[in-house]
Formats: sequence, C-alpha cells, structure tokens
Amino acid sequence: MEMAQAKVVAIAVAALLLSSCGYRYSWEKFPIDGHRTGVSVPTADNPSKALGNVDGDVYTAPNGKVFEGGSTPTVARLLSEVQPEMAHLKEVVAFAPEALVKNRPESALSNFIVDRLFADVAEAVGPRRRVDLAITNFGGIRVDIPQGDVLLDDIVSMLPFANYLSYVQVQGSDLRAVFEYMVEHGVQCVSNAKLHIKGHKLVSAEVGGRPLDDSRLYGLATIDFMLDGGDGYKLARNARDYVITDIRIGDAILADVRAMTAKGQPLAWHTDGRVIIEEE
Repeated sequence: MEMAQAKVVAIAVAALLLSSCGYRYSWEKFPIDGHRTGVSVPTADNPSKALGNVDGDVYTAPNGKVFEGGSTPTVARLLSEVQPEMAHLKEVVAFAPEALVKNRPESALSNFIVDRLFADVAEAVGPRRRVDLAITNFGGIRVDIPQGDVLLDDIVSMLPFANYLSYVQVQGSDLRAVFEYMVEHGVQCVSNAKLHIKGHKLVSAEVGGRPLDDSRLYGLATIDFMLDGGDGYKLARNARDYVITDIRIGDAILADVRAMTAKGQPLAWHTDGRVIIEEE
C-alpha cells in the first residue's frame, strides 16, 4: 500500500514538473519615480497631495488614477497613516544642486562620506593620534542624495546602521594587503589615498601624496564594522593601537551636513581621480 502511494506521489510530482516546463516568465523594470501615479516624496505638510487619498478600498493617486481593491489601497493607507509619526524626518537639512549618486570606484557621494569620516575621526581622537587616511565600505551607503531639498529622512536612510567612528594604527604592509584585497573583491571608499589598479593588480598606492611605505605606521579612520570581518575586512588585524568611539557615522555625517547648511554651503562634493582602474 505504501509503495503504491509513493508511486502515485512520484507520478504527480513528475506531472507537475513537466507541466511547469511549459511556462515562461519575463520581467520588466520600471524606475521608482512616480511616473505611473504621480506620487512624490511627502513633506510634513503635504502627505495627501504627495501620496493621494484612500476611501475604503479605493485609492486615488495624485495624478487622478484610480485603483479599486487589491493590495494598492492597503499599501497606500499604511503609508498615509504612518506619516504623522514620520513628520520630524521631513525637516529640510540641506540643498543639493545636483544629485549625489553612489558609484564605484569613486563618486561624489562616497567621497563626501569618507572625506568627512577622515575629518570626524581626527577630531574625535584628538591630536595625540595622527590620522593619515580613511576607509569605509560602499555597502554602508544605502541610498543616494536627491537633487534639491535634502530631508533628514534622506540622511538617516543613507547611513542607517549603528556603525561607530573608529581609529586603528596599522603597519604599511598590512595596509597594502588591505588595498590588494580591494583589487580582488571591489574597491571601497578611500580618503587621502590614491590607488592605481591595472589588470587586477595594484600598480601603486599613495597615502597623503606619498608612496605607501610598508615599514611605516599609519593612522586609519574607519568604522567598527570593518575592524573584524565586516564585508570581509579585518582592519584591526595586527593593530598597534585602536579606538572605537561612541559616535555613529550617520550622526556624524548629519552634523556635518547641518554645519554646511548653517554656513550657507550647498550639499555638494567632487571626484578627484583617487581610484584609477585600467584594463590590462
């Protein structure tokens, strides 16, 4: 009896697999820019105008398009209901003349974050510890900065993780090994350093405008996530000295952005050829 049941199950599974072979699926990508509904990012005082309105199981989008039933009205209702709790995140904290977009091997956004990390760690650890360069990970940057008004929500979403400003003193030879690891696994954000990579080889590395010296000790600004295994990096390996502060990188960058705005400066940065990658 059990053998007969097993055969029936096997035949049923085989029939299901054979029948599924006839299906073909295709995917189409659409930019998440509100082009279908007219939805835009809400501010503290315009959630209905930006998100549209829900009446029962009918959702009317900002562009007038109507969705009845299904998941769309439910999702729209959830977004609308949470807006009062998110109102404080709609504070305008800066103005960006151009969008800052994360790109490898370097970009204005990644350079801004790692350059500010360099300065913030130097300030946090004080003059007794010299900071020579900074490294942080591209993966920690979760969203880009839009052109125009920059909201607190943008900054919080950009660096959402509890990664703390850190300092580590490392031998030049260990730092070279870090750069060579980047060559194989993807370059990370660097400040006050210049890397020349060609054909999956590190041709040269500079720190502070000088060739990397394997025998010298360097003060490295980073985040605690990368000290012992984050994204495959163990920057504290063989460290002569290290400090993990109680300052989160997101809080530090937000303070930097607020300071720039207070001085009347826009949120803008630059690329400078700090990472050069050539094909062999």
